[in-house]
Amino acid sequence: MVTKSERLQQHSDEQEVVIQADNLGVTFTTGNSADDYKSHMLNLLTGKKETKEKEVVWPVKNLNFKGYKGEILGIIGSNGSGKTTICKMISGILEPDEGNLHVDGKVSALFSLGMGFDKELTGRENVYLNGMMLGIPKAKINEFIDEIHEFSGLGKFMDTPIKTYSSGMKARLGFSVAAFMEPEILILDEALNTGDAAFGQKAAEKMKELVEKAKIVILVTHSLKYARRNCDRLIWLDKGVIKANGDPKEVTEMYKASVPERKPRRNKRLEIDKTDVTIKDRTIVKAENIGVAYQLNKEEFWALRNNSFEIKEGEVVGIIGHNGAGKSTLCKLMTNILTPDEGTLNLQGETTALLGYGTGFNSQLTGADNIYLNGMLLGIPKKRIDRDFDKIVEFSELKKAIDKPIKHYSSGMQARLGFSIAATLKPDIFILDEALSTGDIAFKQKASEKIQDMMEMAKAVIIVSHSMGFVEKICTRAIWMDQGRIQYDGEPEKAIELYRKKYNVKKKTKKRKKNRLAGSAGKQAKKRSESRETT
Repeated sequence: MVTKSERLQQHSDEQEVVIQADNLGVTFTTGNSADDYKSHMLNLLTGKKETKEKEVVWPVKNLNFKGYKGEILGIIGSNGSGKTTICKMISGILEPDEGNLHVDGKVSALFSLGMGFDKELTGRENVYLNGMMLGIPKAKINEFIDEIHEFSGLGKFMDTPIKTYSSGMKARLGFSVAAFMEPEILILDEALNTGDAAFGQKAAEKMKELVEKAKIVILVTHSLKYARRNCDRLIWLDKGVIKANGDPKEVTEMYKASVPERKPRRNKRLEIDKTDVTIKDRTIVKAENIGVAYQLNKEEFWALRNNSFEIKEGEVVGIIGHNGAGKSTLCKLMTNILTPDEGTLNLQGETTALLGYGTGFNSQLTGADNIYLNGMLLGIPKKRIDRDFDKIVEFSELKKAIDKPIKHYSSGMQARLGFSIAATLKPDIFILDEALSTGDIAFKQKASEKIQDMMEMAKAVIIVSHSMGFVEKICTRAIWMDQGRIQYDGEPEKAIELYRKKYNVKKKTKKRKKNRLAGSAGKQAKKRSESRETT
């Protein structure tokens, strides 16, 4: 009997090859480089001995694959498996050290969220900056600027500096720029992980339009459901080696089966119920009519207004909502990065926040150096960092890469290290703002258990996430925000239901569209077109 993967290969033989990799490999050398003066200075300050041993590492070796015209090709795998390295080679950022790579077309790549944005410039100015960096004439950018603005859904924020954007707003703008510049080959490396569910659906439809006009879309993601629903084919990478290549459903099942089951812990359950949590009467966070205002084109815009809530000791509170709803602004208030323009906010305890992955990391320093740097920035004594250093490295599972500069880390590896630093420091109030959006499924499971542990020592845990399943599974309570105001505060299931209803976001199911892989690329495009006309 012919399997789906074999049928896919038969169809692929008839298609035009856009990308071809033959015995592809890339290498780097670990250890501090001679000219990395920042590492040397930090070592002097901390008294840490420099690592002189160097080791040659191959993140990708002997890699062979093809990308075909008219397909959305997904790449999945655990953190550090080589996904970002491959994307950088296809986009010309990295040169392979061995093998051959043929790329037939102009590449537009969107690495993580907001990479390449100038935080001091407005969203509109960054559209022009990014377009011109891609060699696109200003006249053509003028032609698409209104469509980019409308598609991004940023409204008045289009003319405010990027530094005021949340991670989700950066993701919206980045995708909108990349998609409307008519790329021949579009690479999205973790670029949609912080986007809300409604924008994720919108982006998926846009990708389908793109492959009908362009050549290929390459999507790197940790969301297996998103990959299964929207990709024509999946490649599963593990430690720089292709473990599977074919039908999305089959490949995701193989990948999930490879993730080792964690041993159940005594008296611990991943499924948290309110009855399992001791919520005390003591108030840890109290907000009364808090608001934050920005100046937009000489007009006053309230990113938050008239918000009141309390968080009790022992609660795990999820904050959900559309991009730009005010979630990140609220987190910045609770970490004292911002102060309210109206109302009062009282915090009972020391706050540690992980606002997005890699926030506060110095890209030139190693992972080890950044552990010390982040700890000292939080006012933690060096003796305590020395004591907890091995625990942080062990939990992050980055021992082999810990002496490698952060600039070589994938977004998922940064997420691992950032979470491990923040979680090991045992804060009173722990805030996670999209910090696990790029983590692989094994690490998310591990992080979920760590959050449960933290409930016993932290006074409160606050999680901002677009992953409805994560909020539903972990949080004892959820706050749904929209346009700067709290719309609902209570049961996670009810908050998620109201949010989905508001933005017409369908609940994810395991059902897949039939005949998605049937026929050649031309037939796929035709079927999509006929389906839309019928609808």
